[in-house]
Amino acid sequence: MKLSLNWINEFVELKGISTEQLVKSLTLATCEVEDVLKPFGDLESLLVARIESFEKHPDADRLNICKVFDGKNTLQVICGAPNVRAGIHVMLAPVGATIGEGLHIEKRKIRGVESSGMICAPAEVGLELLFPEREGILILDDESLQLKEGLRTPEKFIGKSVAA
Repeated sequence: MKLSLNWINEFVELKGISTEQLVKSLTLATCEVEDVLKPFGDLESLLVARIESFEKHPDADRLNICKVFDGKNTLQVICGAPNVRAGIHVMLAPVGATIGEGLHIEKRKIRGVESSGMICAPAEVGLELLFPEREGILILDDESLQLKEGLRTPEKFIGKSVAA
């Protein structure tokens, strides 16, 4: 069984109680908590960026070299999405971010060209259920959109086992 911490908070004040404390208390008092799920947790490290320009990668048919502005800096990011174009706002995983199943984003060379981040598709950050029909990167409507706030999702779920 999965329970939303936001739902539990409607009945019990959880302010000031860490998830670890709640898990321990529930396990000792009622039932075993098997796991803590944090849907859309990847969004915390993502930025909204604008693709300023792009050009074909000289050594790869399906890759583009994009210049993206993250609100502070212009970065060079290699992207293989078919729907990349100048002027759109996208989800950017900057260097240092961790997305998906523990993929840590680092500055690296892709076919000899340096990339400082990753422009993300919905499935790469756990949004495939919200955007199942999307191919390529997710194009955002508003550059001021805060990804996590815009989705209004529970911060965490706990999974508990119930004895029969």
